[in-house]
Amino acid sequence: QKPILLQGHERSITQIKYNREGDLLFTVAKDPIVNVWYSVNGERLGTYNGHTGAVWCVDADWDTRHVLTGSADNSCRLWDCETGKQLALVKTSSAVRTCGFDFGGNIIMFSTDKQMGYQCFVSFFDLRDPSQLENNEPYMKIPCSDSKITSAVWGPLGEFIIAGHESGELNQFSAKVREQLSNIKEHTKQINDIQTSRDMTMFITASKDNTAKLFDCTTLEHLKTFRTERPVNSAALSPIFDHVVLGGGQEAMDVTTTSTRIGKFEARFFHLAFEEEFGRVKGHFGPINSVAFHPDGKSYSSGGEDGYVRIHYFDPQYFEFEFEA
Repeated sequence: QKPILLQGHERSITQIKYNREGDLLFTVAKDPIVNVWYSVNGERLGTYNGHTGAVWCVDADWDTRHVLTGSADNSCRLWDCETGKQLALVKTSSAVRTCGFDFGGNIIMFSTDKQMGYQCFVSFFDLRDPSQLENNEPYMKIPCSDSKITSAVWGPLGEFIIAGHESGELNQFSAKVREQLSNIKEHTKQINDIQTSRDMTMFITASKDNTAKLFDCTTLEHLKTFRTERPVNSAALSPIFDHVVLGGGQEAMDVTTTSTRIGKFEARFFHLAFEEEFGRVKGHFGPINSVAFHPDGKSYSSGGEDGYVRIHYFDPQYFEFEFEA
């Protein structure tokens, strides 16, 4: 089945994110543009203009009223989803690497990079108190002195966030009190991406150590490992089947020095329980940087180093095959 190709960025894609209903797809890249598309036909709905540097992360809240973006221009911005108007601008000392709304959409968190002599911090703002954003005074700020956070998501019920680090560590930070709840190290290299399951009981990590791993959200217990022979940049869990999709490839800077044999940049599908690969989808001209399943599980999208986002709808056989299995 022919994928829908979204061409709205000049630079490589950094993150793609569906809203909760799945009718919209938000894409950000190493250019200052934040795009929103209709996921059903790939039509561009609009852009959120204001950033002046690469945009690393994007998130939409529970009812798709607000959009949150974090950028290398040392800012985190809150937008009105419908009008594209910028509602708030939080200036930071270093690049904003990860951001997200909690389940209720009232609290935002973002993490900043450890660079230019500044420490890595996770900041929490409550949107119900407008003065926090206006005065750039988060109700809580947690320093991470050891290793910078490269990916972070909210845990169930907004009690804590799960953060992945450059060192391969995973930890939970409480969103209520300034403390680290737990810490484990299952990966040997940087964690590139963390995504939760639909019911938020599990999450999957993608790492430079060529693996993706499945964990329990609450206990951080390591459940499964999906192995490849290249760095994994992104991994997502299907909301309806026991399937995992991984996207990756070599480091972007190594791409030109290796053979151009097509097939290094496929999206790879694994079975969640058996940890076995059962399918690959080609298409990108460079490493895949971000993958996401549609909330209804009938399609998935991938964004690559080539600047393209591809929306793939699964064939009817995909569903028959799973039910027979």
